[in-house]
Amino acid sequence: MNNSHPRPWPVPRKPWVMKQTWEHLLFAHWKIDIDFIRPYIPEYLEIDTFNGDAWIAVVPFEMRNIRLRYLPEIPFTSSFAEINVRTYVTKNGKPGVYFFSLDAANLLAVQVAKTFFYLPYYYATISSVKDGDSIKYHSIRHKQKGEYEFTASYKPTSEIFFAQTGTLESWLTERYCLYTSHNNKLYISEINHDPWPLQHAEANITCNTMIPISDFHLEQNKPLLHYSKGIDVVLWGLEKM
Repeated sequence: MNNSHPRPWPVPRKPWVMKQTWEHLLFAHWKIDIDFIRPYIPEYLEIDTFNGDAWIAVVPFEMRNIRLRYLPEIPFTSSFAEINVRTYVTKNGKPGVYFFSLDAANLLAVQVAKTFFYLPYYYATISSVKDGDSIKYHSIRHKQKGEYEFTASYKPTSEIFFAQTGTLESWLTERYCLYTSHNNKLYISEINHDPWPLQHAEANITCNTMIPISDFHLEQNKPLLHYSKGIDVVLWGLEKM
């Protein structure tokens, strides 16, 4: 991993604890009024905005090569599909990601992430099939069928580019920590990776009930779409703030 690119703050000195590869991602972003999402975000986090606008994203992808430091890949959890719903927040000058939900097609991985990272993971049946340049993706959450479902096909439509600092694309994707809460306490997990290799994308989203905000109507908002073939990621353990 190349750590030489400009990062908002230094890489943590202590060793990372987990490595993952994220592949075939669709970043589907919708602009959203900050008042719509404020009730869903812990009060001790500030909602991050770009030119005054908040954003919410649905991100389907494939997870591979999961392993803890100094250990081989974790059996039965090294490859599966996942989809997350996220927005952008900041705390003490560190812009990061806040997850509404993360659905994964591996029950053990869901249980581990909920236990050790206090993240809102859910078990789902997910299929992600590559068909030429396109990805055909379908996810439906267990025990809540119909309530949280996503069906789409998507593909890149441009050459690879790297977002320039200060642009909306950089603001949306170049995030180097996540925030979560547990028992009314705030935690941070540091993340590091090379800059995202992005491509413009098109998507045919035929079902999307992943965003749990009743007043927000997706059909009235056209998403901003990007694709990425993938990156390697390292994560550090949670720290209480």
